Amino acid sequence: MPDVTRIPRTQAHGYIAMVHLGLGAFHRAQQAVYLERYRQRTGDSRWGVSSANLRSSIGLVDGLREAKYRYHVAEYADSETVTLREIGVIEEALFTGCDEKGHWGRDLEALLVRLASPETRIVTLTVTEKGYFLNPASGELLADDPMIAADITEPLRPRTAPGVLVDALARRREAGVPPFAVLSCDNMPDNGHRTRNAVVQLAEHRDSTLAEWIATKVAFPCSMVDRIVPAMTEADFAQLSKLGVQDANAVVCESFAQWVVEDVFPQGRPDWAADGVEMVADVAPYETMKLRMLNGSHSLLAYLGAPEGIETVYDAVSRDDLRALLRRYMREEAAPTLAMPEGTDVAAYADSLLARFANDSLRHRLHQIAMDGSQKLPQRWLLGTLARRESGLAAPCAALGMAAWIHYTVGRDLQGNVYGVDDPLAPRFAELHARHGQDAEALVTAFLAMDDVVPPALAADAPFADAVLTAYRSLTEHGLEGALVALAGSSE
Repeated sequence: MPDVTRIPRTQAHGYIAMVHLGLGAFHRAQQAVYLERYRQRTGDSRWGVSSANLRSSIGLVDGLREAKYRYHVAEYADSETVTLREIGVIEEALFTGCDEKGHWGRDLEALLVRLASPETRIVTLTVTEKGYFLNPASGELLADDPMIAADITEPLRPRTAPGVLVDALARRREAGVPPFAVLSCDNMPDNGHRTRNAVVQLAEHRDSTLAEWIATKVAFPCSMVDRIVPAMTEADFAQLSKLGVQDANAVVCESFAQWVVEDVFPQGRPDWAADGVEMVADVAPYETMKLRMLNGSHSLLAYLGAPEGIETVYDAVSRDDLRALLRRYMREEAAPTLAMPEGTDVAAYADSLLARFANDSLRHRLHQIAMDGSQKLPQRWLLGTLARRESGLAAPCAALGMAAWIHYTVGRDLQGNVYGVDDPLAPRFAELHARHGQDAEALVTAFLAMDDVVPPALAADAPFADAVLTAYRSLTEHGLEGALVALAGSSE
């Protein structure tokens, strides 16, 4: 039985001043935990949260309602040490997505009324990269996407996060209510700026004066969030049951947490610095470091490990060759592309990541990390790799990663076992594999030509393209072990 520290929630209900879009595990284990800690420390009940799911997971919304918005977060330092928190800062849960009968928008009006209320001062988001409906490479709104097209056609019945924000801000503007601040907590570079781009571009389809008002009057601070929160498994629930917790809404995560926020909140914010939220003038260096070092390493493990039958991050970093790969990637390829504030020890950060990945209490599945690669790889690998190539430097680890991603998207491992490829561009991947699957060079060329994923300047870089092709052939002909041996030889 692990050593358990139990922290009960505050008992008093609070006022709702924040709305969160994307009521998933990460929000419940990250932002809600910081707010609960703030409420417990200060007794300030003014910053309660209304959390909404916009597409799926109606069961979670209704489950939280039935539990009176009480749930548990188990923070594991390792398998022997856990802090068990009871969270009560979420005061309302709403669902606007598609229910089991195919009906949309059950609580849409309630959400829009909440967002339009003068009491709502901050809106946070964790809707994943694809939830902003932006081209990952150019940042342009995907106006032809069926979900965005529906929001353009029926702006008063929005289904997407940008659509909900546009209509809510339109209501506030018409009522003379100052706008709330919009705080993206998703893993995107310049996430505040990208959120503004999505909302303003969608608003242009409705009313150019509204778009101008949003562009000039609404604050979109950037942020960086860092906490490993795997999807819950039956084993996780069984372990919680042994600790005396019967909670279908519980979340398991690591003990480490970081939240860095650009301090731009015209309508006010919690005084949460004492609770660990780092308020800064510029988030970009921290955001880039985390995306390229932590998330980039995760993606390497996912695309190399999952087709080999390696199930979790812990399983992967238990292998000496994969640990060596991550150490080389972080220190030799990612770290030199960073411009960090004075005093930042990037080498120590890399070592801390390897230690976190080796947390034996977390079952962070590689297939979960591999989801939506087309939306993630530009910021995790490709922009840093482009910077290296522009300086005349090689990027063999990133080239191997790209080769592994291309191979992963076929949906079949080296033993012939089939798995699902969960990505908005999965149909295009299938088409490319069907057309070029027997010609490695043509297949790699076709994937690198996807300019909504790969920066054109990088795709046109012949040495990088050759490195990806060589790595792809090594991986498909000799397997993971052979590809890693070949990579190790390239550094000698």
